[in-house]
Amino acid sequence: MRLHLHLLSDSTGETLENIAKAALAQYDGVETIRHFWPMVRSEPHLERILQEIAHNPGLVLFTLVSGEMRRSLENRCGALGLPAIAPLDPVNDALSTLLGQAAKARPGRQHVLDAAYFARVEAIQYTIAHDDGVGFEEWEEADIILAGVSRTSKTPTSIYLANRGYKTANIPIVVVSPPPAALFALSNPKVIGLTTSADRLIQVRRNRLLSLNQAIETSYVEHEAVVREVAYARRMFADNGWPVIDVTRRSIEETAAAIIALVDEIPPDE
Repeated sequence: MRLHLHLLSDSTGETLENIAKAALAQYDGVETIRHFWPMVRSEPHLERILQEIAHNPGLVLFTLVSGEMRRSLENRCGALGLPAIAPLDPVNDALSTLLGQAAKARPGRQHVLDAAYFARVEAIQYTIAHDDGVGFEEWEEADIILAGVSRTSKTPTSIYLANRGYKTANIPIVVVSPPPAALFALSNPKVIGLTTSADRLIQVRRNRLLSLNQAIETSYVEHEAVVREVAYARRMFADNGWPVIDVTRRSIEETAAAIIALVDEIPPDE
């Protein structure tokens, strides 16, 4: 099935993109043609978009704070027989009721450059500079250290955590090249081990070698060698009392959520 999806926002549209992505993940066999319209803040701009919507009818999701522009969009979509949904409205209505105040009609207010924004930028810069064991002399400044054998999603998980504001360094655990002594003497960052099943690790590594047009018959993917490698890392995690997360069946987002729960000491679900 083919679906035209129109996302209209008077700001960056990041919120809408995330909502649409989360919702579409629940459906199989859908070919989505996305029409992204950020920074919609004038009637002429909206009119041009409405012409495109009429030409490619589909689902319309929007975040527009201007009452006049909202009405224009809803009226035209209604005339076309198309659903136009403002996904944040129920949340804002509930908050207004509970807080006893109306929402501020300010486009993109969540993107104000506040202290949290600059802390997130700093975390991203730190994380990029401390990938794959680089800069171990500065590990004490990290919030999180991720350790694991090659291809256990250390780098993408680190970047995801950095976008959440956590300074994250990561280090590969290699049997023939032990980590620097600094890793075992840290007092500030939370060191967390990432592991996975040997079979899954071999599959991921084979795919990686194939994508690089490299030979796949090496110890890097040899079963016994990989089993020893995973066991070596697990012993290191246990000997140092580091918490361990098995990433075998987890997405990057799920792994990051588990890490954040450990760092922030959030109790697990009953």
